[in-house]
Amino acid sequence: LYVSEYFSQSAQKLSFYSWYGNAKLFHFHVPEDTVLLRWLLQASRGKGPECTSMEITVHFRHGAPPVINPLGTRFPANATVRPSYSISITLSSAVQNTTFVNVTTPSAGDWFIAAHLPQAAGRIEVKGFSTPCPYMFQADMFVLRLTDMPVLEPGVPMAHTVVSPAKPLHVKVFVPKHAAGMRFELRSCVTNDNKVCAVRVVLGSITLPQSFQRILTCSGSGNCSLTLDSPPWEKWLQIMVESLGAANASVSVEMLASFTVCRPGSPSSFLNFISLNQSQTSARPGTTGAAGSSAQSAGEAPHNTSGQRSSCLQNQPVVREDLDVVSVRYRLLNGPSMPINALSPTLLLLNLNTGMDSGGSLVVSLLLNKTSVSLTNATVVACMNAASPVLSLNATRNCSTAFSQGYPLSVSTSSVEATLIVLYPQTDDWFLSLQLLCPKGQGECTSAEAKVTVLAYLTPCFNDCGPYGQCSLLRRHGYLYAGCSCKAGWGGWSCTDDTKAQSIRAQNLATLLLTLSNLMFLPAIAVAVHRYYLVEASVYTYTMFFSTFYHACDQPGVAVMCIMDYDTLQYCDFLGSVVSIWVTILCMARVKKILKYVLFILGTLLIAMSLQLDRRGVWNMMGPCLFALIIMIAAWVHHGTKRRHCYPSSWKRWVFYLLPGITLAFIAISVYAFMETNENYYYTHSIWHVLVACSVAFLLPPRDKHKKPWAWPQKLTCRYQICQNDREELYAVT
Repeated sequence: LYVSEYFSQSAQKLSFYSWYGNAKLFHFHVPEDTVLLRWLLQASRGKGPECTSMEITVHFRHGAPPVINPLGTRFPANATVRPSYSISITLSSAVQNTTFVNVTTPSAGDWFIAAHLPQAAGRIEVKGFSTPCPYMFQADMFVLRLTDMPVLEPGVPMAHTVVSPAKPLHVKVFVPKHAAGMRFELRSCVTNDNKVCAVRVVLGSITLPQSFQRILTCSGSGNCSLTLDSPPWEKWLQIMVESLGAANASVSVEMLASFTVCRPGSPSSFLNFISLNQSQTSARPGTTGAAGSSAQSAGEAPHNTSGQRSSCLQNQPVVREDLDVVSVRYRLLNGPSMPINALSPTLLLLNLNTGMDSGGSLVVSLLLNKTSVSLTNATVVACMNAASPVLSLNATRNCSTAFSQGYPLSVSTSSVEATLIVLYPQTDDWFLSLQLLCPKGQGECTSAEAKVTVLAYLTPCFNDCGPYGQCSLLRRHGYLYAGCSCKAGWGGWSCTDDTKAQSIRAQNLATLLLTLSNLMFLPAIAVAVHRYYLVEASVYTYTMFFSTFYHACDQPGVAVMCIMDYDTLQYCDFLGSVVSIWVTILCMARVKKILKYVLFILGTLLIAMSLQLDRRGVWNMMGPCLFALIIMIAAWVHHGTKRRHCYPSSWKRWVFYLLPGITLAFIAISVYAFMETNENYYYTHSIWHVLVACSVAFLLPPRDKHKKPWAWPQKLTCRYQICQNDREELYAVT
């Protein structure tokens, strides 16, 4: 009996790609016994003239978000990178595009889809000056699953019939814990038309981007079998049998599955866990151990020393300690250093199956104690695998299991340290297998032993994105994952790619340009003070101060200085910029003083409110400018009508002050709105500072006629005066 189910998520607006936060993530859960998965991908764009043809890239992955690299940057050293499965959807003349992606016998669990537009152009767009084209993307999932999938019991033959090639047979078998191998056997294959029996058996499920399904083709009535090493522990394994015969021919087969189980040897993990709790309790009175910690061991039963030597693997109990969101630390109960021998691999279980651990980076480091190795040419090899461990390590370090490919590590006396970084590890139980190998054979190092220190932890961002990056926690519904946003020209997954990085000299130059260009407000302040516009001069001083220190704090590199909170500096800079324009235009209007100062205060309060609502909106600047211009034009018309001639009346005022000031203002607005990009920001924005400050100095009106010029000797009198006797002497001294 087949049952179909439908899952949908709301559409998301796509963004041009510059870092992982621009990719829109969709998270689905595929139920067990699913035999067909169909993705319905719908992409659409707006109908405006700004909308052009666009290519949307869609990535798929099972178990964790896809690891993508659209910009072609470098990943950090020792990071494992496997390309994601992706398709492209083109929006050309059609407004909407619908694409289907089918996956047969998909693996159950979490599936992720990430979609994004091409690389961002890098232009800084002012909100409101241009209308970006909206590109929308929505992913829906259809699944077809069996409600009564037959169960193949280990060691029990099961007979079944494949009705037709169009209707394959689906069965499943449960893989027990500590299964070292599995043998699948197909026998007694008979057809109803007495022809040669031909069937194809597919073991395992599809997992993108890589699929490790095993295919077995059987023909004739003889037995055929397939042996799998290290099948996934404690999971259901799907088996599909297809008939390769005629369309109306049925096939009867008999299937048998058997397992070889590895008997683990383990130290006394329970006693060690009790002693650990007692030591933590004595160290911290009133507590009961580390909060959020759990002890895990691949084998719970304690064994003696002789049992450990005869077992096929040695277990080391591990404590999982949850520190924060996507942040976990693993500790060995027997201490950070553990013995590694050549008789059997040592196994560590790292639990990452909570469903919230796949959004970070898993880091595993090995450190070999040189003094503990008796053989100088011996090597400790290790394999990191998900779902099931590698139980037979060799010098080739293949690290492959039945349905997955692991990650190899090795340490020796010549290279005592090794590190592995797994980006976005899939949700599962991860196993670290270690064994001592000798170049002349295992008989050479039968009694040898090596001490290896293992450090394993899960972190949101490796190395916290370094000095030129910021680790950001992203969210899609209830799922959390992390990504690095790089700056100062650095790139890559962890901001370690310095191909386009700015030098220290360039960073210092950018900081000096953006900060010292604000000193061009000094002439405007001097002009305002000279003409008795003290309130306007105070506003310009406020703007110059906060713009200088905001840009000193806003720098992406190492040349940074923040005198207060970044958000406060940014708000004060934006407020000062808009209020400066507001008071300058009102000052040019030549309205009555009482009205001018009322408009100063009222406008400043309204500007402060609008900036709190939307700090980067274009109307926060254009609104006060337009309203102030209307007041100025109305005042100039009133003055001209009253005097019966053009206002301002002097042609010199127009030619030498107003027209240059207006020209500088228009050039400044053009540079600010249309020319700034991420690459040229430090000098185009500096030009904006210079042009605005110079335009203010030109546009300020002359002082009132009744105001006398500043006479500093008269204004600032001295307390003591030296008197001079100017009387003419009427006599001469001889």
